Amino acid sequence: MEIINHINYTDQNDHIYCCLRNRVVKLNQAQQEQFCQSCKMFAGTAGGRGVECAWEDVRNVSNPHVVADPAKEFISNQRRVVFQENWTQRASFCG
Repeated sequence: MEIINHINYTDQNDHIYCCLRNRVVKLNQAQQEQFCQSCKMFAGTAGGRGVECAWEDVRNVSNPHVVADPAKEFISNQRRVVFQENWTQRASFCG
């Protein structure tokens, strides 16, 4: 699976979607120091306008994936993808 660069711009209240925490958070100094700096997905500061995170995204998104609405991004990331081949394999065991 491809690593996608997620460019998370802050909204009008300085919030972003954080994949590590799977929530919308305020991008302040505490967030950057306690989470972003030690996160293996951290990929930059989006030109000082947010944060960039690189991770394997199962959704069909562009690369880079630009996020301007953190709440919408949070909701989109709550959907889980179930691959068809897994269901076919499991169904064969149920006879």
